[in-house]
Order: sequence, then structure tokens, then C-alpha cells
Amino acid sequence: ETDDPNWQTKRATVRERNALLFNNDLMADIKFLVGTDDHIQLVPAHKLILATGSPVFYAMFYGGLAENKSEIRIPDVEPPVFLTLLEYLYCDEIHFEADNALATLYVAKKYMVPHLESACVNYLETKLSAENACTLLSQAHLFEESDLMQRCWNLIDAQTELVIKSQGFLNVDLAILESILSRDSLICKEINLFQATVKWADAACKKIDITPTPQNRRDVLGQALTMIRFPIMTVKEFANRVAHLEILTSDETTDIFRILTTDDKPNIFNFSTKQRTGRTGRKKIICNRSTGHLHPERLTSAILFEDSVEIAVNKKISIIGFGIDKPFVKVLSGNDTVKIYLKQNGYVLAENETTIFYDISTNTWQFIFEDPVQIHPGNYYTASISSWGMYDKIYWPEVDNVVFVGDVTFEFRDSVIKNSFYQISFFHKIIFYDDTDEN
Repeated sequence: ETDDPNWQTKRATVRERNALLFNNDLMADIKFLVGTDDHIQLVPAHKLILATGSPVFYAMFYGGLAENKSEIRIPDVEPPVFLTLLEYLYCDEIHFEADNALATLYVAKKYMVPHLESACVNYLETKLSAENACTLLSQAHLFEESDLMQRCWNLIDAQTELVIKSQGFLNVDLAILESILSRDSLICKEINLFQATVKWADAACKKIDITPTPQNRRDVLGQALTMIRFPIMTVKEFANRVAHLEILTSDETTDIFRILTTDDKPNIFNFSTKQRTGRTGRKKIICNRSTGHLHPERLTSAILFEDSVEIAVNKKISIIGFGIDKPFVKVLSGNDTVKIYLKQNGYVLAENETTIFYDISTNTWQFIFEDPVQIHPGNYYTASISSWGMYDKIYWPEVDNVVFVGDVTFEFRDSVIKNSFYQISFFHKIIFYDDTDEN
């Protein structure tokens, strides 16, 4: 486009004219050799534009120690990431994907471009999940991003059981592992935390090419092993899933058995007996979709109920479970088995299987997950239910698709896997915590 000698006249704003110069040899007065030796890309640029957007580039080109070089080597940044930085400086545009957001955060910090840095952090927060929480926590710690770090900790607390099953957990360094294991606020069975820690030790042994023997596992864990709260396990869990691994000394094993089975406590003991508090004591909140109107469905004989709904929220919450209002129904059988799942992109975040009875003690069946599941704005989560029953006639409550509970907005839409035979929803209530209450 710059073959036209009057190209400036066709662009009304400074931004449009600068954008044309992005990654363009026209009037370029500096070139960067970007990338590692096996993949170097030559990137033309313009000192004035770079200096107006970055104090580092200003010092590099116009500061007291500026060097008069025609080419500058950038070996620690990949070419696509460096071009993302330049595109922002030239065009005020930000284009990055999940796989290079962390690298873009690094380059934004390196060249002191705080607005691009903030955009990276905001993007990473929206992509935060149990699978990547440990990876992002490590990077947030490295880059001293306190807000992102706190969001990672909140998710690790809320979804501990899922986090410790992730590959990212196996890759954290020892300091991060100790920080995780030391937290009182984890929502997790201690035996599961121990087993995940053993897997971390096995991965650490593999990295330094040693056999994961009991002693080697103990050596790589160091003080992290003392942060496992063996005394809050059950006797059966400790006997069947810990003691035989011989990662503890015989004296430690004996002392733990004494604590678990008698009132005779050892005088010196290395392991905490304090329960992890998680989020106990927080106020449960209910989102009620029921409108109060009844929708009749004629159902006869044995029938399989199946329903799915997609849920989105405007702020971070933790779902504890779901409630289903009891129908006005003539029941031919006394109870049903109901299965409820909460998923994201097909991955099961939580599930509950409960046998329900048609009594008159309550108006709502509640299905509570073993651990709360944190969900985030900007994403849809799928709740699914299936149940066998014997019915003659049913009247279910109609539901709203947008519900406001305080400053939390819930949006509901039919899932692509919804059974289209029914024009009703079986998800009437969401039981949750408002996670922003803790910040």
C-alpha cells in the first residue's frame, strides 16, 4: 500500500498512518533480530514510535547510554510475541491467544508497557481454570502480579480436588507446592492431597533421573511432607493408603496411629492436627428460577428424564449444588435415582447421584456437590440431569431465563444436548457462594 506516494492522504488519523508502518520497511530506522538461533525473524521498526510507547525503548534509542546500532538482537522473545508488542505500540490493538498470553505478559513487563500488561492479566483471569491455575500461579508469582496471584489462590481453594489432578500441579516448584500444602482454606480430602503430593514427588524424581524410592520421595519433598495433615485422615485411609508406602519413618507412622486411635499423644510431633477450614461457615445463597406458574406434561409408564441447561454469570461464584422443586405428580414408584453433573467444555467439574423419595417433608430436592465449584464470568457451564421414574401425570414449575440475586446475574439457555421432547427445565434452583464476599 505504500507504493502510492500519497498514501498519507488516504488515512485520516495518526493511528491509521502508524498502523501502515507496522512491520514495514518504509522509513524503518532500526531492525530487530528476534528469536532463538534456529528461528530468527528480522523485524523492521521505527525508533520514534517505539520510544513514545515504552520507556525502555526510549532509553535504548534516546537515553544517555543509547547505542547507535542498526540491528538489535532479541533472543528471549519469540517473533509472534514481539510482533504483538509492536502491534500494540503502532496500532493500539491487542491480539493474543491463550498459548502466548503469558509470553506477551513477559514482554510487556520487559519493555514497561503497563496497559498491555493489564490486558494480558485480564485475559488470563478470564481463562483461569483448575487445569492451568498452578501454571498461572507460578507465572503470577514470577511477574509479581498480585491480583492474578490472588485469583489463582481463590480458585485453588475452591476447586482443590480438580487442581491437584492437573498436570500444572505436577510442574510447580517446591516453594509453590509448600505454599499450596500450607493453606488452611483448601477444600480437599487430606488423603487425596497426600496422593497428589506423592505424584508430584515421583515427577520431581523423574526430572533429576532418580528412582522414586520412599527415601528419594521424602528427600525431594523436604519440609513439604510435614505440611500434609496425616492426623485428620481416617484410620482406614492412613493404614491402607499411606503407611505401606514407607515414605514416613517408623516412629512417625507409630505416632500418627497413636493420635488416630488413642488419647495418648506424643510429646513431639511434626504434623498439624488442624482441620482445613475451606469455606465452611459462609452464607449459602439460592438463585430461584421458578416463576410460580405450573407447566403440565403428560407422562405415563417408565420414563427417563434428561435435561441440560447452560449457565452464565456476571461475576465469580462457587456453585454448591442444585435444587429441584417437587412436582405435583401422581407417582407410580416410591423413589428414583437422580444424577446431576456440572461440566465445562465436556469436562466434568462436579457430580452428584442421589436417591429421591416422594415424601412431604420438603418442597425441594437438593443435590449438593462434595466440594463447591467455582465458575467465572465470560463462560458458559452446562448442568445436566438424568433420572428414571414411573409417573402418571406431572406438573412442573415454569422457569425464568434471567435471574438477579443481589448483584449476581444468572443467564440460562438450552444446551445443545437438551432433550427437545420436553419444553420444561428441571433446574429450578442454584445454591451458591458469592466469592467476591471474601475479597
